[in-house]
Amino acid sequence: MEPNDEEEAPAAVATIEVEDAEKLLNYKIERPVYDEAHIRSELLHRKEKTTTLRQKLALYCRCSTQRAKAVVLSFLPILAWLPKYPVREYLFHDVVSGLSTGVVQLPQGLAYAMLAAVPPVYGLYSSFYPVLLYVFFGTSRHISIGTFAVISLMIGSVAVREVPDSYMQATNGTNVSAIFDVAERDAKRVQVAVVLTTLVGIIQIVFGLLRFGFVAIYLTEPLVRGFTTAAAVHVVVSQLKYLLGVKTKRFSGALSVIYSVKAVLSHITTTNVTTLILGLVCLVFLYVIKDLNERFKKKLPIPIPGEIIIVIISTGVSYGMALAGNYNVDVVGEIPTGLLPPVVPDFSLLRTLVTDAFAIAIVGFSMGISLAKIFALKHNYSVDGNQELIALGLCNFISSFFQTFTITCSMSRSLVQESTGGKTQIAGLLGSLLVLLVIVAIGFVFEPLPQTALAAIIMVNLLGMFKQFRDIPTLWRTSKIELAIWLVTFVASVLLGLDYGLLSAIAFALLTVIYRTQSPKTAVLGQVSNTGLYYEVDEYEEAVECEGIKIFHYNSSIYFANNDLYVSALKEKTGVNPEHIHTARKAQKKQKANSSLTCSPRTNAEEKEGAMTQKDLSFNKMAGDQTNGRLGEDHSSKDIEELAFLQSLGSVHSIILDWTHVGFIDSVGAKAIKQVIKEYGAVDVQVIIAGCNRSLLTELDQLQFFSGIISPNMVFPTIHDAVLHCQNSKPKSTC
Repeated sequence: MEPNDEEEAPAAVATIEVEDAEKLLNYKIERPVYDEAHIRSELLHRKEKTTTLRQKLALYCRCSTQRAKAVVLSFLPILAWLPKYPVREYLFHDVVSGLSTGVVQLPQGLAYAMLAAVPPVYGLYSSFYPVLLYVFFGTSRHISIGTFAVISLMIGSVAVREVPDSYMQATNGTNVSAIFDVAERDAKRVQVAVVLTTLVGIIQIVFGLLRFGFVAIYLTEPLVRGFTTAAAVHVVVSQLKYLLGVKTKRFSGALSVIYSVKAVLSHITTTNVTTLILGLVCLVFLYVIKDLNERFKKKLPIPIPGEIIIVIISTGVSYGMALAGNYNVDVVGEIPTGLLPPVVPDFSLLRTLVTDAFAIAIVGFSMGISLAKIFALKHNYSVDGNQELIALGLCNFISSFFQTFTITCSMSRSLVQESTGGKTQIAGLLGSLLVLLVIVAIGFVFEPLPQTALAAIIMVNLLGMFKQFRDIPTLWRTSKIELAIWLVTFVASVLLGLDYGLLSAIAFALLTVIYRTQSPKTAVLGQVSNTGLYYEVDEYEEAVECEGIKIFHYNSSIYFANNDLYVSALKEKTGVNPEHIHTARKAQKKQKANSSLTCSPRTNAEEKEGAMTQKDLSFNKMAGDQTNGRLGEDHSSKDIEELAFLQSLGSVHSIILDWTHVGFIDSVGAKAIKQVIKEYGAVDVQVIIAGCNRSLLTELDQLQFFSGIISPNMVFPTIHDAVLHCQNSKPKSTC
């Protein structure tokens, strides 16, 4: 495009003419080239903010009937959907779904209590109270709240750390008895689990009230999947001793997986054969049932309840054959009938549990909200992340006074609840009532239940997590950085334990963000002929650089961590370095001075070459001097290289910084850009900026970027505006 010869700014031209509805839509717009100074003075004027901070606070705190109703409905979502509950359409589906989910919840509650290192009955308590509370406070219609393997294992790790298997009971005031007291140890572990649950609930409630529902975004999908896969490894290893019937202590902390495997292998000769056979039979049966449910899920009205079948049959076999007495098979043992009265947790244990509570709170919420969003998207409704935090917090906090441990959403039960036709949390309510029936009436029936059967239930339910190893080849093809997050999370969580592994994984994930900002894509852009479009010249044949103009594209923000990288990339990619230009020009002046002293009178033949420019003559003469061996002490090869660089630079007079993808800039980045503009200005190369968004311009104003030699008329809304401006400042330049 040729710039106008007139003094007014050239027009930015594109095409607007509708020729045919079936053909390409063409349009044509003529306008002057806009810079930021013109936009601020003529086009855009900020609205005056007449509302003061005091008025805003008064408006926010003002109470009205409508506002009060909205707050109540937000805090108690059940009041919004229960009055509109369509009994005829939903009730039958919710009843079927609730009974199906409750049948699964019962054995999982017993099994996951083993992971939490507390007696099985506390798993039943944790499968009743929180589920009942979530019906009132939750916003998801389909997730199943209750015990979950990963959270139970994290609780168990803390309980074992605080109250190890080598727990000693104090007697006679000062003496310490070496007698191993299992009942006293379990009671202490229950206290630790309950206090930890209380603290988790408080953290989740506070986060919800502060609108911190966004914290789950820091647990990216690769991180969560790597973490849950590592948790599955921990769970399986912890259940080996129950499957084999060997007696080993439970380990926690770093390298606990290795210590646990070593302990099991060292006691492998003491394997209880009856326990092993019963456990393997349960494993095979559950695996077959799970496979059948998956294969025929579209044909089966409800999934086959493999877990409850195993619980009933293995309990019957254990009772009938007296496996505990005759074959030394470990069983669940005493299950007290009825509910426990509320008890205030022992808050003296809080000091050592804060870090663990934060980790469990975030992981629990992340699991819940991720599944809630999946079902909400599938069934076309919305969930409130902040209210979900409050709901989970209240479930944990209130339930902890009734001797429960931390709960969250279970993937397997949620799939059962949704796939069996559940419509609302009425299904969850009915499932919790089924668990209540067992607690208050028939809990004693499950006392002969073999622990190896519960171990089999736990292991088979983790098959889905182990399938996440399939992520590795997929991530290798799609994103190496996300693969690194997955692998680092998995390895760290397996070796360091779930708590420190999670912290390490989050730190590594944040480091990858910094790495991405420090190694963004950079490119020199060129114009596609007869358009206002600009693309990478290295990738597209049609993109051609405008003569005398370098357009530098940088796909990241500019801040303290990468401002030096930005400047280096700018000089390297454009090939225009102010220091090199300055050095080359000094060499040129030096060469001219030396030539005037050493040059002999010119012959007639030499005078005929006077049409050459002085720059070319000087350069060629130096090259000739070198060829004839007369360079000597007057010239050096370095001088020739510098002059060659200066000549190859041609007529670059403008550099355009494409800031289309720059999201923010800090004071360090702004200073670096100002310094670059000054350096290029010293060698007669103008630097201008294109594509700034309005928030970025506001940041530049706040940083007092536009001062001294830098003004708003150096900033343009589009690259095309900037190119036309540069061409207008150099009339002979064309694209």
